[in-house]
Amino acid sequence: MEKEVHDFLETGLLDKYLIGATTKYETEKVEEYIAKYPDIKEEYDILQVQLELAARPKAIQPPSNTLDTIIKAIDNTNVIQLNTRHKIPLWFSIAASVATLIFAGSSYMFYNQNKSLLNENNTIVEEVFDLRSDIEKNNDKLDKVMRQLMKLNNPETQKYVLRGNESAIDLKTVAYINPIDKSSLIDVVSLPELSEEQCYQMWAKLQDKMVSLGILDINDRKLKSVPYIENALSLSITIEPKGGNDSASLENAVAQILLNHEN
Repeated sequence: MEKEVHDFLETGLLDKYLIGATTKYETEKVEEYIAKYPDIKEEYDILQVQLELAARPKAIQPPSNTLDTIIKAIDNTNVIQLNTRHKIPLWFSIAASVATLIFAGSSYMFYNQNKSLLNENNTIVEEVFDLRSDIEKNNDKLDKVMRQLMKLNNPETQKYVLRGNESAIDLKTVAYINPIDKSSLIDVVSLPELSEEQCYQMWAKLQDKMVSLGILDINDRKLKSVPYIENALSLSITIEPKGGNDSASLENAVAQILLNHEN
């Protein structure tokens, strides 16, 4: 029996019953246990007194004649005996409402703060990744430039300047050829303007044929790699139809230079 009483008190139903927070089923169960077990009845009386003492400082004293008025009214009225339930004191309800509002406001504030911090963190992460990507791209560009400079400063690199003839006086292109590491670079310095249906094309001449090194574009005013042609005798630039040609139009040659094969 002691265990049953202990288990019941641990459920907290007695406290809920005192403040009117139990369901119909729970109310019936509590009232049954109060009537059945003296220990539970004693605990109920103690809690009831404690609740009344806590509420007393907030209580409003009624007029002195209130009790007499109530007694007279009871004497003149048929009273039906009902199970009594203590209502929640007004001060308790107000305090609970204020606490609920404060909790809701704090929760909403912390939610917005966390959301804002999360957005800031995501933005910072994205910026870091973008920065890393930019650094990698810049490092790749710098590495490429350094390699090109090493080739240009290599004592084995031969420099050839192709200047335009009377058909393209302002044309100037510089070729850098290294027969040791078999690399070729060109730098388009200036190209006279052509019609939209024409282009400049660069060639390397062998004993029996001309090999295309690609189309030259004024927008490519930077060092760029071109195929290295073993045993090339000369370099030349011709004017070809837009898109380039499979064979050189030698009659439209605008620049040419012999290559040095002493090395």
